[in-house]
Amino acid sequence: MRHSLASSIAAGCAAVLALPVSLAAPAAAEVPQTLQPPPSLSALPPAPDLSGATQSLPLEPLTGDSDRSLGGGADGTEAQGLTRLDVQPFSLVGVVWDDPAAALHGTVQVRTRSAADGAWSPWQDVETHNDDHGADPDTAEGAGRALKGSTAPLWVGDSDGVEIRVQGEEPLPEGLRLELVDPGEDPAEAAPEPEPEGTPVVAPAISPVSRTAVAALVQAGLGAAEAAVSAVNAQLAPYGAAWIPALSKEATEFTVPYAPYTPYAQPAAELKEPAEELAVLPAEAAPAPAAAKPYIGPRPKIITRKGWGADERIREKGFVYTKSIKAAFVHHSATGNNYTCAQAPSVLRSIYRYHVLSSGWRDFGYNFAVDKCGNIYEGRAGGVAKPVLGAHTLGFNTNSMGIAVLGTFSKTTPPAAAVTAVARLTAWKLGLHGVNPKGTSYLVSGGGNLYAKGKTVRFNAIAGHRDGFATECPGARLYGKLGTARVSSAKYQGRS
Repeated sequence: MRHSLASSIAAGCAAVLALPVSLAAPAAAEVPQTLQPPPSLSALPPAPDLSGATQSLPLEPLTGDSDRSLGGGADGTEAQGLTRLDVQPFSLVGVVWDDPAAALHGTVQVRTRSAADGAWSPWQDVETHNDDHGADPDTAEGAGRALKGSTAPLWVGDSDGVEIRVQGEEPLPEGLRLELVDPGEDPAEAAPEPEPEGTPVVAPAISPVSRTAVAALVQAGLGAAEAAVSAVNAQLAPYGAAWIPALSKEATEFTVPYAPYTPYAQPAAELKEPAEELAVLPAEAAPAPAAAKPYIGPRPKIITRKGWGADERIREKGFVYTKSIKAAFVHHSATGNNYTCAQAPSVLRSIYRYHVLSSGWRDFGYNFAVDKCGNIYEGRAGGVAKPVLGAHTLGFNTNSMGIAVLGTFSKTTPPAAAVTAVARLTAWKLGLHGVNPKGTSYLVSGGGNLYAKGKTVRFNAIAGHRDGFATECPGARLYGKLGTARVSSAKYQGRS
């Protein structure tokens, strides 16, 4: 399968609509919790078919009479697995089970056969403790009927054979299944280069968002769900854009309001799940600049969901927002480090399918992702400049954002480019909400973590996942780099 990413934006899309730049929202009391699409969009044709597939295989009990290489039953502990199987092509593996509240205490190991040369890999560990991710318990997503317990996903590359063993330290959860994910084809031909620092970009002129333009794009083949995802970023890039361009610090400060962006007055837990897809945004005039100096870092280049090939039909419709962004939680994806930067979009599509179709989440869990080359990607849909409610740090998703660095960094040092990307992204996004990356913020626990529900907890503005839960995430080596990221992020904002 091809592992690549768009290197250009279609001129036709760029010509449809000039870039509006105001991030202002109407007064909180005037903003509806669900913005309805124009009636005409409901009758428009669906999005074109996209590739990608998931195979789900039930695990079988292993006994002393089973293949001894699987270790089943030899010491009296419970074990399940599958002996070597020929399967349809896949690139990512994970294990799910019926009860999302049940934990898998034990080890999960897989080995896979390369589709390229037929060689079998060594046994690889799959991270079992994934119950620290996910939506907060009292949200609609956190109580969803489709939720499953799940391990972290592991990227193994193009494969067509698999073997798995699960050894339990305690009774294993019921309904264990092996999930094999094929990410499908990439949307275009070439992966982008990381955006050079300090690249000056002239801010575009303000233009209203056109419902007619959205409808025209849908009629031309852009599905309603894709149009909706593109529309919430239309103040930053043309409809259908594969990436949002970087801006210099001066251009960034010119194009955003100085006050923090707060589209809703209600806490995230009170927001209703939208019944319909958000297709357009109301056009708003830019606010008058405030007198105080803004501390907002230059906007980095961000590859959109369109750019990495997200299939917008598989996620739940609509977008859910929180009030603000007070802190950024940094994660590692625990998918391993055996990917190239050209394969990063495929890794993202695989994680996306695993989060939604295998684990039962409403969308990709993290708000952003960063690859080993420092490319930044849009994660959960809803608008990169908006406070989208994610499912990344159980109990602390409200008023925070989650950034996943693709890889496993328990024993491997993260590349400098990835740490720099985290600093640049947080300098911009935290800056939109007036947050000092070297400061601290207070979040209220939603429960299900180290802290009782309702407890107010103080975090570094750039925190590690382990600060809110008993987990290795983001890995000791990446966690050790967060101090560097905080200092760099503050400097990008113009702070001393």
